[in-house]
Formats: sequence, C-alpha cells, structure tokens
Amino acid sequence: MATNKLASLRYLALDRCFSNPGRKYYIEDLIEACNQAIYEATGSHDGVKRRQVYDDITFMESEQGYAVPLVRYKDGRRKFFRYEDTSFTIRQRSVNQAEVEQIAETLAILSRFKGMPQFEWLDEIKIRLESAFGMTSTTEACVSFQENPYLKGLRYFADLFAAISQKKPLLVSYQGFKQPEPADLPFHPWHLKQYNNRWFVLGHNETFGGLSILALDRIQELKPASFPFLENKSYDFEEYFDDVIGVSFPMDQAVERVLLKIDNDLWPYIESKPLHGSQKVKSRAPEGVIVELKVFLNYELRATLFSYLKGIEVLEPKSLRRDLIKDLNIGLAKYS
Repeated sequence: MATNKLASLRYLALDRCFSNPGRKYYIEDLIEACNQAIYEATGSHDGVKRRQVYDDITFMESEQGYAVPLVRYKDGRRKFFRYEDTSFTIRQRSVNQAEVEQIAETLAILSRFKGMPQFEWLDEIKIRLESAFGMTSTTEACVSFQENPYLKGLRYFADLFAAISQKKPLLVSYQGFKQPEPADLPFHPWHLKQYNNRWFVLGHNETFGGLSILALDRIQELKPASFPFLENKSYDFEEYFDDVIGVSFPMDQAVERVLLKIDNDLWPYIESKPLHGSQKVKSRAPEGVIVELKVFLNYELRATLFSYLKGIEVLEPKSLRRDLIKDLNIGLAKYS
C-alpha cells in the first residue's frame, strides 16, 4: 500500500486512539477521528469510509506497515480497539518497510541524474538503507532522463540549491551572451528551473531591482554575500510559467491569443504532445486543424514553431506572423 499524505494522517489519528487507555474507541469513533484529522490538516470534508479504516488497520498490523500490537476487546455485541501495550506508538518507528521501499525507488530515480555535482551522497544513503533494512538493489536502469552531463555551469547547481533552501544571498559573477565582460550581481536565489536541457535560477536582482532569470551556463562565479536575504513574497513558481513556453518573459507585454493551422499529418503528434497547456482545438477542416494558444510571444515560442516549420502556419497574431516571415527570409538568404 502506497503511503500518501491522507494515509499518513489517518495512521497517526488511529495511533492516537489505539494508545489512549482512557477511552474505548469503536469503529465509528475511529472513522470520526480520521475525518477530524484530515479536516484539521486540509480543510476537506470528504468523509473516510468504514472499509478504508479497516484497510488502514490491516496495513498498520502488517509487517509492511508498523506491526502494531492491536487488540480487539469485546464490549457486548460491539468491540473496541486498543494497543496491548498502550505505551506503544508508531512515532517510535521512523519509517515502515513500505516507506523504505518507496524511498529506495525515489533514490534510484534521482541517481539517474548524471552530471549533478555533490549528489554522490545518494549512493551512500542507498547503501545504508540496503544494509539497515535488508533491501535488494539492482544495477539495471529502470528509467532514463534527457540530460546533458557536459553542460557548463552544472557545478553551481548544488550551491544554488543550498542557497535557496537555506535562504542565503549570493554575489553572482554573470556574463550574458551579449556581455563583453562579466558583471557582479547581488542576487537572492528563489527557484531553479530546467528547460530545453538547460538550467536557470530565478531570483531578485538588486542591480535591476526586480526578478531575473540567470542561465547556469553563463555564471562565472558564486560567492556568499553578507547583505540580508530578501524572501520571495511575490511569485508562485508553481503557476509562474503557466502562460509561457520556456523561461523568458517579454518586457511590458501581455499574454496573447495565438491561432495556428496544423497539417493533418502533424496533428496526431501535436494532439498527444500539446505545444502548451492552453492548447485548444477551435475548428477542423480538410486542410488541417485550427488550434488556439494563450501565451507570451517570446523567443522560445518562435523556436518551437520553427521546429515544426513544414507542418504549422501562424494565422494570428499578425505581429508573430511577420516576425516569423522575417526570420524565414533571413534564413533563406543564407541558402540562396
């Protein structure tokens, strides 16, 4: 049984009931305790069913769970539940066997990220778990990710991750593609983002007085800074990239409606792998499918459309269509 947040809340609620010698907890009381715990933690009123609580009890008694010493005491025609040893609690056990296996699976996935410096401790943790819990390991790769272990700047990943986690400001020596020399930026790192096999760090740039997106491969040096850290109170990075393809945001522009005509031969692929989360079908015709996107008009959008050059035509907005025609003419001139 996989352990999720709600399951953990139920297990802890049942544990409190089972270890309470001052009250008899019947099945109805256990259901109520689980519902109350979930409501206090999540605000959800979705009720826990009787069968779910019985399944939770079975799991908690199993070796895969917590091996709890649970006794069912008869009280007339009913029965209540209590630990044989009321001093017992699942809080005494840091993790159960099922959770250990889930951790091992997670570590196995994380270990596939080659090229991430200072993450060698994953192998050590995995070995210690195998030794402590008798886990069996396999050297066969179960999953692969797109990765570039030779990408310049990956050596800064761990330091940036630590600075974000520990809320520490940095002095970043940064040289953009068009900068003749690197510049020192007082920087407050907030979020790491990967796109198109490159890593970027987002944070407050004191030089510009706002949010900046720095490519790790353009960072020349990182140094700890002594000025106070500015916490992120303005951006929700879970939603920040909802209206953009890639990571760049054009200055002083709003989200626009993009209308595309996609050839029938290409459509099955675009349908299964949408260009953007906002993609909607507007109409279908013998010559193709008309779809709508609502995105910022940035470099990554144009690059994506160019990658489907033979199968996609931009209908709207006219400004995007003109930009693509201009770039096409420049490219054609090189081959004429």
